[in-house]
Amino acid sequence: SGLLLPVEVDALTKELEDFELKKAAARAVTGVLASHPNSTDVHIINLSLTFHGQELLSDTKLELNSGRRYGLIGLNGIGKSMLLSAIGKREVPIPEHIDIYHLTREMPPSDKTPLQCVMEVDTERAMLEREAERLAHEDGSLSAECEKLLELYERLEELDADKAEARASRILHGLGFTPAMQRKKLKDFSGGWRMRVALARALFIRPFMLLLDEPTNHLDLDACVWLEEELKTFKRILVLISHSQDFLNGVCTNIIHMHNRKLKYYTGNYDQYVKTRLELEENQMKRFHWEQDQIAHMKNYIARFGHGSAKLARQAQSKEKTLQKMMASGLTERVVNDKTLSFYFPPCGKIPPPVIMVQNVSFKYTKDGPWIYNNLEFGIDLDTRVALVGPNGAGKSTLLKLLTGELLPTDGMIRKHSHVKIGRYHQHLQEQLDLDLSPLEYMLKCYPEIKEKEEMRKIIGRYGLTGKQQVS
Repeated sequence: SGLLLPVEVDALTKELEDFELKKAAARAVTGVLASHPNSTDVHIINLSLTFHGQELLSDTKLELNSGRRYGLIGLNGIGKSMLLSAIGKREVPIPEHIDIYHLTREMPPSDKTPLQCVMEVDTERAMLEREAERLAHEDGSLSAECEKLLELYERLEELDADKAEARASRILHGLGFTPAMQRKKLKDFSGGWRMRVALARALFIRPFMLLLDEPTNHLDLDACVWLEEELKTFKRILVLISHSQDFLNGVCTNIIHMHNRKLKYYTGNYDQYVKTRLELEENQMKRFHWEQDQIAHMKNYIARFGHGSAKLARQAQSKEKTLQKMMASGLTERVVNDKTLSFYFPPCGKIPPPVIMVQNVSFKYTKDGPWIYNNLEFGIDLDTRVALVGPNGAGKSTLLKLLTGELLPTDGMIRKHSHVKIGRYHQHLQEQLDLDLSPLEYMLKCYPEIKEKEEMRKIIGRYGLTGKQQVS
C-alpha cells in the first residue's frame, strides 16, 4: 500500500466511486414512508428493489425501530448488500433527521494517521469547535455572542468534545491498534487494517442508523469479541450482515430474513430465529397438508355427487362454494426450503503418520528481522483438525506458507510424505484466481485430468455455482 502514489490513490478511489455509481444506476427502488416524518422509527411499505431488471424484493415492508439491532440474513446473492446500499444512499424514503452511516470500504492510503481519520469524521463536532474558537477570539463582548458561545459549549459538552480524542483512541485500541500504530501513516497499513479504521470511524460518529456489511471480515478473535461488546451498547438503529452465528447471537435483538423477495421479521437473536422459524414452518406445513386434504376431499365429493339426487347435488354445490371461498381467500403455500451446499471430500487414500512433521523449525523474514517462530515441533496426521487463532500479524498465514512450502524455514526442517497433496484456500482470492477465465475454464485448467466439461460442471454445481454463472 505504501508504494501507491497519491495520484494512483485518487485514481483508485475514483474508480471505486464510479463502480458504486454504476451499481446505483442499475438499481431501482420504490417504497412509501408509512411512519411519521418526525418519528425515530422507519416504516416503509410497498418496498420493491430490482437490480439490472432482476427483482430482489417485491411489495414488502421495511421496519426499523429505534433501539433495535437487526441482523439481516439470507442466501448468498439474494440482495442483502444491495438493500443496505439502497438504504445507505437514501434511495428509500428515510426522513432527513435520521443520519445514516454505511460502512462500504476501507480508508484509502494517505499521510493521515488512524487517529486523525477517526476524529475528522465527526464533522458536527469539528464545525462547532471552529465556530466556538472564532467567537472566543473576536473583540467585544456582545451579549448575543456570549450567549451563542455558551450554547456552543453546551452542545460540545453533549458531544463529549473534550473527550473526543480519548474516545477515538479507545475505539482504535479495541480494534487492535496500539498507541504507536494509531500515529502511523495510513499508507503504511494493509487494506485489512485500513478497513478497521473505517469501522472505527463508523463507531465514533454514533449515527442514528448504522449499517455494517460483514464487519468481522478483517478482524482477529480479540477484535471480534471487543466489537460484539461495543455493538451491544448501540442505542439507535443498527443493521448488520454477518455469517457468524455467534456474532449475530451476541449483538442482535431482531433478525430480518430476506427470502422469496420478502423481508420477514423475527424477535430475538439468531438462535431464537432458528427455533421460531422451525415452529412456524412446521405449523405452515400442517396447515398446507390440511388444506390440500380438504380440497381433494371436496373435489372428489363434487365429482361423485354433483349430478346425483337433488339433495346430494345441493351438498355438492355447497362444497363447491366453500372450495371457491378457500381459493379466493388464499391458500397456505408449501414451505420452500433454503438451498444448502453439501460439501463432498473424495477419499484421499491412506498415508501412514506423520503426514507432515515440523522439526525444530524457526523462521524470520530477514536476517536482521524479528523471529516469527522459534523451535516449532509438531506433527500433522490424516485425522488432524486444527484451528489456528491469534491476533493479526502474529504469523498465522506465515505458518501456512511454511507448511505448503511457499516459504522455507530459517532453521529446522519440515518433512512431508511423498504422496501428500495440499489444497489451500487463500484469504486473498485474487492471488489465486485467474480473473480473466470463467469458473469452468479455470477449473478445467487446474484439473486437466478431467476431460469432459459436463463432469466439471457437475463438480462446480455442487458448490452453488450453476448455469450461466459457470461460464460468465
